[in-house]
Amino acid sequence: MGPTYQKILIITAPSGAGKTSITRYLMQHFPQLAFSISAATREARPNEKDGIDYYFMSETIFQQKIKQKEFAEWEMVYEGKYYGTLKSELERIWQNNQVPVLDIDVKGAIHVQNQYPINTLSVFIEPPSVDELKKRLESRGTETLESLTARVNKASYEISFKIHFDEIIVNDHLDNAYAEAIKLVGNFLDAPLQQGEKGD
Repeated sequence: MGPTYQKILIITAPSGAGKTSITRYLMQHFPQLAFSISAATREARPNEKDGIDYYFMSETIFQQKIKQKEFAEWEMVYEGKYYGTLKSELERIWQNNQVPVLDIDVKGAIHVQNQYPINTLSVFIEPPSVDELKKRLESRGTETLESLTARVNKASYEISFKIHFDEIIVNDHLDNAYAEAIKLVGNFLDAPLQQGEKGD
């Protein structure tokens, strides 16, 4: 049985729904989970380290890796800024006998799920409502009116894809969302590995 059949945990959500908090909580609770480090073409910020926060690479190298089909998912977030999940990163975690956790956006999550349809659990974190999400983003104080509107519109669009995922957790109260996530992920990690042929 090759590593292709190993487990993958995907956590996805619109921005501001609490995805990062829930991912961190799960990582603390289950030592067998390992965070999947994404590749990015942006410059590292002063506090970021290559191979720990991201795999930083040039646009040329990133595009080369796309051609060589080295990504499980990738996207150009805006002109010249690429992010993606390297297949080699999943392999690295599997070889360590751990389960990769992908904290990625909705589009990327659908791509990975399609490529690895077996032994993958995808969890969609849903805000209680778009209004509530707007309030949360406003309270961060980091958004301009324009960027807030763009994020809220994007979130409404992304919520329409929630039916594509295995499980939905409505993050109304963080403690309840944590408890639900622990239960779902615990069951997933305990479940026996399934065999099966996969598409490319």
